[in-house]
Amino acid sequence: MGALTAARPKPLIEVAGVTLLDRARALAHESGHSPVVVNTHYKAEAMARHLAGTDVRLSPEAPRILDTGGGLRHALPLLGDGPVATLNPDCVWSGPNPLRVLEGAWDPARMGALLLVVPLGRSHAHEGTGDFDLADDGRLRRKGPYVYTGAQILDPAGLGEIADEVFSLNLLWNRLATERRLFGVVYPGRWCDVGHPAGIQAAEALLGQGPGGEADV
Repeated sequence: MGALTAARPKPLIEVAGVTLLDRARALAHESGHSPVVVNTHYKAEAMARHLAGTDVRLSPEAPRILDTGGGLRHALPLLGDGPVATLNPDCVWSGPNPLRVLEGAWDPARMGALLLVVPLGRSHAHEGTGDFDLADDGRLRRKGPYVYTGAQILDPAGLGEIADEVFSLNLLWNRLATERRLFGVVYPGRWCDVGHPAGIQAAEALLGQGPGGEADV
């Protein structure tokens, strides 16, 4: 995000007057998820001030960033037992609550992780190609026309089997794919990547139109 994050962390960037962090929090609360835990690292003090007085629990990563897998494992004592839903804040949705879409498809008997994906044609401001292919039975394979949207439900038990302190969730996903326990579900609305400056304008334009072209409310 360049200069946009010189004085603030990326989750505190605003899209249509609302921070990315608050948009993600609203989705979590609307879907009934509790507790809500936020990982902090860059400019963690600004995140703490922004969340003061809320019910959000903080999981600071210091002195080094633990990456997506290590960071989630570090936060597990605050999250409690059972499956965990994760949501990257640097995205905007037009359509149903992504966490509810995941909950409706989650099957712990078959799945180690369920990733929310969207076809490239319904992604906005995404740079690059797709991440996965989706089989008829819902299993995911690497490389294909579907983009990972930053939302998932997973069984955190596999995190304890990884020795590294700093590691990406890709390491766990690869193991689950080998075990045929990595699944995906397609998001029925539109999704915008706000991980770079051009995504902000694209997201604000998206928020003016619903999944079928109607105005969002």
